[in-house]
Order: sequence, then structure tokens, then C-alpha cells
Amino acid sequence: MKNTLIGSLFLILASSIWGGMYVVVKIVVAVIPPLELVWMRYLIALVALVIIGLVTRQNWRIKRRHFGIIIAIAIIGYVISIVTQEIGTILSTAQMGAIITSTTPAFMVLFASLILKERLTLKKVISVSLATIGVITIVGIDDINMSSMLGGVSLIIAALTWALMSVLVKRLPSDYSQIVVTSYATLIAFVVLTPFVITKLPKIDINDLTNPTIWGGLIYLGVISTSIAFLLWNRGLQMLNASSGGVFFFFQPVVGTLLGWLILGETISITFWIGSVLILIGVLIVIKDRQEEQNHPLSQKQTNTF
Repeated sequence: MKNTLIGSLFLILASSIWGGMYVVVKIVVAVIPPLELVWMRYLIALVALVIIGLVTRQNWRIKRRHFGIIIAIAIIGYVISIVTQEIGTILSTAQMGAIITSTTPAFMVLFASLILKERLTLKKVISVSLATIGVITIVGIDDINMSSMLGGVSLIIAALTWALMSVLVKRLPSDYSQIVVTSYATLIAFVVLTPFVITKLPKIDINDLTNPTIWGGLIYLGVISTSIAFLLWNRGLQMLNASSGGVFFFFQPVVGTLLGWLILGETISITFWIGSVLILIGVLIVIKDRQEEQNHPLSQKQTNTF
């Protein structure tokens, strides 16, 4: 019982940290453009991850045949997904960012069926359909304007690519350390983004970076959101089974929405809640379906959505 309570606390903290990430991005991008922000986030996260890896004496060896998967994970999840997520959050709202990207578990069902050949059940089809309708409700009805529409599309791409990345992670051996895989993927993403960012860095006002709000936001994104939350999430999943742990993922949109309302003054409309409820029902069906299949699960490696 004690492990269950501690594990639940770890998962709640991790998911809440990711929910707060959307508000932090909305504040920091006022000074640092999204691409440069992702690059800085990974630079800070990479330093933190390497230090954690060295302190915990991780085994850094990766077999050559698995490097292709790690490269795909880095480009699809760490570059495309994160960049589109931050662009989408800028163009829309923090609450929309938190809610739409919460469709990731449902989209994982489709990719798991296509890539891992997992059985596509009726419940899974219904869950994805509900999540899709929920996204359309939020993007197509709530606060109709070009910026919100483009932001919603960008967030959908972020959710899809993160789901694909999450499924690809499951193709790696389960004995690989999460810290090591994340460190390598972060390094690859950092290298890929560098040519696009390096010429733009001088344009950032150094004085703005000395603002406690801005550098505090960078530390939050790089260390807390990318490193610490990752460790909390995976430690929590070790104390609970993965299917039960998935329920705690929904603290992310709840926290994102509440913080967007409290800090950024974002409004919460009726259509937003209708879409949100449809999405939550859709993903909960997925989690319920996975729990029913616990009698014969495959040993798979779990990973977090941001």
C-alpha cells in the first residue's frame, strides 16, 4: 500500500509538471522563439541527464542495430513533436495545448497496431474516434480564428508524432536504461537543431535572459520538465503497473487548463469542456481495455508524452 501511495504521488507530480509546461512556454516564447527555446531546453536537459547518468553509473553502451531506432525517436519525438507542440501552444492557448496532446495514448493504439501488430479491438477504435471528435470540437468550434486553427493542427501533429515515438521506444530492449536512451535522443535532437538555431542565437537579447522569469522558465523546461519529471514518471510506473499509471496522465491537461486560467487569464468555454470530456473518455477506454488484457501482457518499455 505504501509503494502504491508513493508511486501515485510520483506520477501526479510528473504529470502536473508537464501540465505547467504549457504555461511556461507561453511566457518564455515572448522572449525566446520556439526553435531556439527547444534548443536551449535540450542543452540544459542534456547536461542534467548526463550528470544524473554519471552519478547513477548508467551503462552507456547501445548496440549498433538499435541506433537507427534511437535516431528515429530523436527526430520524430524530440524534434518534430516538441517543436510543433511549442508552436501550437503559441498560436492557441495553454489549455488547448494540454488537452489536445493528451490524445497521445489513443493515437498510440493505432501505431501499436500498425507497427507492433497489437490487436485493434472495437474499444480501441471507439476510443480513437471519440478523441478525434473531441479534437475537432476544440479546434474547429472553440474560438474560431486562423491562429487557433493553425495552433490546433500543430498540436495534433505533436500528439501524433509523440505517439509514434512512444511506440518506437517499445522496439528497444527493455534492459536499456531510460536515462541513457533519453540522453542519446536528446543529444541527437540537439545536434539536428543546432544548424537551424546557431545563426539566430545572437538575435536574442542577453538582458532578457537575465530576467528571473525567463531563466527560471528555461530551468523548468530543461531540468524539471525534461529530466526530473521523466525520472518521477518512470519511478512511479515501477511502483504501479503501467496501465494503472496511465490514468495519472490526465493531471496534465487539468493542471494545464487551471494554470492557463489562473496565470494567463485564458477562458474556459463550453465547447472546450465538451471536447475535453470526449477526449478523456476516449483515452480512458484505452486504459480500461489495456487493464482487461493484463492476464497476458507483452513486456514493453514505457515512456512519458513531453
